[in-house]
Amino acid sequence: MAVEPPPKNLHGDPSTSGGLGYFHLRILGPAAPLLLLRSDRLYSLSFSRRRGHRLRLLASPARRLRRRGGRRRDLLLSTSDCVLRLTHCFSSADAVRINGLPLQGGGGPVDLAVGDEVSLLLLGGRYGFVAEKFISCEVGGKATGSCEEVIVLRAESLRKRLRAISESQDPLSFLRDSYREHVRVKKLREEGVFLCPDGPIDPVPGKNLGQEGCNLDQDRLEHQNDAGKENIFSKKEDTVELSQRSEGYNNGSMEHKGCRNGNVEEHHTEGQYSDGSTFFLNRLFGIRPEMRTGKESGVTLPELLHPIGSLLRVFIATFTSDVSWFLEYCKIPQLLPVTIACHNKERCWSASRESRVASPFENHPNLLLVYPRFPEEIAFGKDRKKQGVACHHPKLIVLQREDSMRVIISSANLVPRQWHLITNTVWWQDFPRRTSPDYSALFGAVEEPKSDFAAQLVSFVGSLVNEVPSQAYWINEIAKYDFEGAGGYLVASVPGLYMPSPCYLESNYCLSENRILHTRSARRMFLGSVQTSVVGLSHRFHMPSDAGSQLKSLSVFLGKCHENMHGTTEVILKRNANIPADANAVSVLVADLDKFSEEDSVQLGFLPREVAKWVSPLSDMGFFKFSGFIYPREALEAAFGATNTKVQLLLYVSKGPEFSQISALIRDEHLPSLCSLVASLKKSLGLWRLEEVLSCFKWPETLETDFMYSASSIGTSINSQFIAHFASATGKRSNHDVDSEESDPEWGCWTAGHELKKPSISLLFPTIERVKSAACGIQLSRFLLSLREKTWQRLRSTGILHDAVPHPHDRIGHPMHVKVVQRRFRSRKGGHSFGWTYCGSHNFSPAAWGQPLRPPSKANTTDMTKAVPSGPRLHICNYELGIILIAPPPCMSKKCNGKVHAIDDISLPFVIPAPRYKHNDRPATPLAMREAMAETCIPQSNDLSEETDEDIADEDDELVVELSDCSPEEKEEEKIYAETLWGQVDSSQSQGKDS
Repeated sequence: MAVEPPPKNLHGDPSTSGGLGYFHLRILGPAAPLLLLRSDRLYSLSFSRRRGHRLRLLASPARRLRRRGGRRRDLLLSTSDCVLRLTHCFSSADAVRINGLPLQGGGGPVDLAVGDEVSLLLLGGRYGFVAEKFISCEVGGKATGSCEEVIVLRAESLRKRLRAISESQDPLSFLRDSYREHVRVKKLREEGVFLCPDGPIDPVPGKNLGQEGCNLDQDRLEHQNDAGKENIFSKKEDTVELSQRSEGYNNGSMEHKGCRNGNVEEHHTEGQYSDGSTFFLNRLFGIRPEMRTGKESGVTLPELLHPIGSLLRVFIATFTSDVSWFLEYCKIPQLLPVTIACHNKERCWSASRESRVASPFENHPNLLLVYPRFPEEIAFGKDRKKQGVACHHPKLIVLQREDSMRVIISSANLVPRQWHLITNTVWWQDFPRRTSPDYSALFGAVEEPKSDFAAQLVSFVGSLVNEVPSQAYWINEIAKYDFEGAGGYLVASVPGLYMPSPCYLESNYCLSENRILHTRSARRMFLGSVQTSVVGLSHRFHMPSDAGSQLKSLSVFLGKCHENMHGTTEVILKRNANIPADANAVSVLVADLDKFSEEDSVQLGFLPREVAKWVSPLSDMGFFKFSGFIYPREALEAAFGATNTKVQLLLYVSKGPEFSQISALIRDEHLPSLCSLVASLKKSLGLWRLEEVLSCFKWPETLETDFMYSASSIGTSINSQFIAHFASATGKRSNHDVDSEESDPEWGCWTAGHELKKPSISLLFPTIERVKSAACGIQLSRFLLSLREKTWQRLRSTGILHDAVPHPHDRIGHPMHVKVVQRRFRSRKGGHSFGWTYCGSHNFSPAAWGQPLRPPSKANTTDMTKAVPSGPRLHICNYELGIILIAPPPCMSKKCNGKVHAIDDISLPFVIPAPRYKHNDRPATPLAMREAMAETCIPQSNDLSEETDEDIADEDDELVVELSDCSPEEKEEEKIYAETLWGQVDSSQSQGKDS
C-alpha cells in the first residue's frame, strides 16, 4: 500500500544526511512502553519463542535478516536520513498491517508517517507499534535545547543505566557508586563547575546557564559519557524486548515531570473516585489514550491503589495471580502487609492447616498467600473421589487506610493480561472510618434499614481466612469502618451444602462458663445460627455396658420433648472445663426442660472440637450466648445405630451480656474465635442470596424490556431447569400468575416448563468469527472462554444465545472477561427505566451460583430418611463475589435507604440489544477455536501453565444429586476426639460418686 511520507516540518529536511534525531514508537501491549529509535541506525524486529513469545528489537549498523526453520520472521526499520522506513520479510501477505490494511508490494519498503499503526500477526497474537513523533536533536549542525530533547536524552541515558544495573554482578555496589558520583556532580554544579566528557571545566565567562540549561547540557554529556563507557555496558547490540506479559518499562524508570507521553502512565500520580452507584471498565493498553478521556477510558490497578503510601494493609482474593508482576507494577512497599487468597488445586483440598499459607517473597516479608479450604461435603455423591469440582474464583481487593477502607470488586484476576489486554468490570467504593468499632454491623440482615454490606463482607473474608489465625485481625479491622452508605448489595458464594436459614426460635437455656444457665432469649438479641453436629453417639450408646439403659432413658426424654414448627427440640449445652483432653469441651444434654435437673438428663455427645474451640471462649467472655436444637428422631435413630450419619445441631447465637463492650474487652487471642463465628453463621449464598436481595422489591413482569447475562464461561450442566431456577431467584414470574393472591410462595414461580416455551434470559457469548477477528488473535481467548460443545448443542435450539459485541466501539477486537447481568423495566408513564444490574465474578453455572438439590426420590425413601429434613438444599462449589446495583421501581425508592440509582447511568460493556445468533453462527467453543487455529496454521501448545487465566473446572452433565447422597458421616478424628472425652467424663463422674 502507498503510505504517505512523514511531514517534512516534523523531520527537518530529509535530504540532509548525518542529522541526529529520535523516532518515538509506542508499543501496542500491556505496559505500552515508549521506544526511542536513533535516526542513524538499522533495526530488526524479530520473534523469539524462547523468551516467552516476545518480540525483540535489535539495533545494529548492519544486520542481516535471519531465517528460522525456512520461514523468515524479521521486520526491518531503517531510520537513515531522518525517515522511518519499513520492510518486512514475512511469507504471509496478511502478517503485517499498516493502519489495519495489509501491506502490499512484497513487503515494502514503505515510509511511515506520524500516527501510523503497524501490527504483526504472530502465533495468533497481534503485536505492533504506533509511530508517535520525531524529534530532531540537530538543526544546521547545532544542538537544540528544547524540552523534548531533554526528555529524549534523559530517557536514553536512564535506559542504559537500568541495563547496566541489571547486568552488574553486584547491583548494590553499582548503585552505591552511582549515588556517590551523583553527589559529586551535584556539588560541582553548585560550585559553578561545568562537566564535560574529559572532566570539569570553568563556565563560559559572562554566560548565565540557568537551571534548564544546566540540566540540558548535563543530560547530553551524561548521554555522551554513557555511550563511551563500553566497559560498563559491554559491546552487545542494544536490545529492547516487547512482550504481552512483561511490564519492565512501566515502573518509573523514565519518569519526568510534564512528560504526558512518556513511559510512565499518568495513573501513577492520580487516583479515582466512585460513589458505588455504577461500575467501570479497566483501561486497555491497546487503545490510544487520546481516543477517550477521564473515566470513560477506564481505570488501572495503580490508580485504584493510589496513593500507595497511605495504605495500612491490603487484602486480595483472586483465582490466578502473578504476584511478582503485581508487586512491581503497583510499586508495593516491601513492608506493607498484603494478604492474597488464591486458588491452588492441591492446597485448597488438603486437610492440613499447614497447607493453607505460603510466604514465598523474601523481599516482602509481610506478604502472605492464603489457600482457602474446599469442604469435603461439596464432592458429588459418596462414590466420587474427595477432590471434587471447585474454584476459588472471586476478584476482591480491600484497601485499608487510616481514614477509609476501599472495597473493590472486579472480574479481573491478578494477572497483567486481564488488566491490560482484556475488558473487565471494576466496582469500588470508599467507606469512612467510625469513631469507634461497631460489632453489631457485622451481624446485620438485608431486611434491616441499614445495609448488610459489612455483615456480608466480613462473612466472606472470614470464610477465606478462617483457618489462618494470623489473618483473623481483618474481622476486627472491618468493624472500624462505616458501610451504611454502600451503593449496592454484596452477593457471595462459598463452597458447601446449605439448608435454608432457620427463623428465630425462642430458647430457654444457654451455654455458660460455670453452670447451666436458664435464661429466656429475646428476638432483638438474636444474631443468627450455625449449622453443626453432635459427635460421639456411636461410642456412648454402642460401647458401654449400660448402653441399653441409656438408650431407654434417651427414648423417654426425646418422647417428652416438644417439637417446634421446624421439627427441632432444644437441648442443653454444658461447659466441661474440667476435662484434661480439651478445656473447651462442650457436652450436649437431653432432658425434660420443664423440670430440668442435671442428674435427670442423658448426655447425647459433644460439640465437634473445631466448633467448641471458638464457642467456649466467646461464651466465657460474655460476648455471645449459644443455645442448641436437634432433630429428635434423627438423634434417636443414630443412637440405635440405624444410621451412621452425623446428628445435626443448630447452634443459635445471641448477644451476650458483654456484647456492647467488645471493643474494650476484645484481645488479639479472641480474634480467631470471632473470625470462626462470623464465617460459620448461616448466610444466604449464591442463588438464595440473589433471591433474598431482589425479593425486597416487586418487579412488574409485564414491564420487562431486557434480561441479559454476559459471561466468559457457561457451565456444562446448564439446562432449562437451572435457567428457570436462576430466573425465579431474580423474581421472574409467569405472567398469568403475577397478580395472584395465592399465599403459596411457589405460586407463579418461573419453571422449566415456562423456560422451554419462552426463554427468560439472553445469554451473551462471542461467536467464533468475533474471536478470530480479535486484535490479539485466537490465542488470548483460547483459555479465557469456556462453553463446551455439548452444552452448545443442547442450547442451540433454545435461541437464548446472543453475540457479545464489546462496547464502546474502541474495545471491539479485545476479548471480554465480564460477568454482567441486567434486568431492565420501563414504566408506562413517562418511559422511566429501572431494574437491577449485577457485576462480579459469577459465571453462568451451577458451580458458581449453586445447584438446587431435590429431595430423595420416593423409590429411595425409607423410614430412616424421614428423620432428615426434606426441604431444599443448595450445593455450591465455588468461592465467588459480586455486587448488585438496584434502580428500584418508582414506588419503592424508599427501599434503597434514600440512595436511588439510575439504571441508565450504568454503561454496559457490550452492545444492547445484543444480536441473536444467526443460523450459521457458532460460539467460540474450545473445539471451534482449535479448528480455527489449525486452519491458520497457528501452533497449539499443550503447556497451559503460562496461558491459562480462567481454568474453569468442568461439571458433570449427567450427574443427578439427591439429598440422600449428601448426608455427612462422622469422621474418624471426630470419633477419636469423642471417645477420649467420654473416657474422661466417665472417669470424673465415677470419682465424684466414690467421693
